[in-house]
Amino acid sequence: MDFGEFMGLAVAMGSIVAIVGILTRTYLRRLEHKERIAAIRAQGTVPNSADRSDLIERLEHRIRVLERIATDKSENVAAQIEALRDERAALSAPVKEGV
Repeated sequence: MDFGEFMGLAVAMGSIVAIVGILTRTYLRRLEHKERIAAIRAQGTVPNSADRSDLIERLEHRIRVLERIATDKSENVAAQIEALRDERAALSAPVKEGV
């Protein structure tokens, strides 16, 4: 075996080792990702269908309100928004005892 054949063999072996290393690292990352997904699902942070339907219903209601606000040109909507802000401020204000 002369030097050229030896170098060719060394390059081929090095390439094989590098490819196997890359494939191993990719497989381990994919496995780790699947484990994280399984852990998240096990914790219950993924909402079930009942929670999703409730969330969808609330979002649809908000969209309907926003569409009404965007399409209604009257000042009545502005008055309703201000009333809601006042109501929210009254609810979030701390209650003073002993007054």
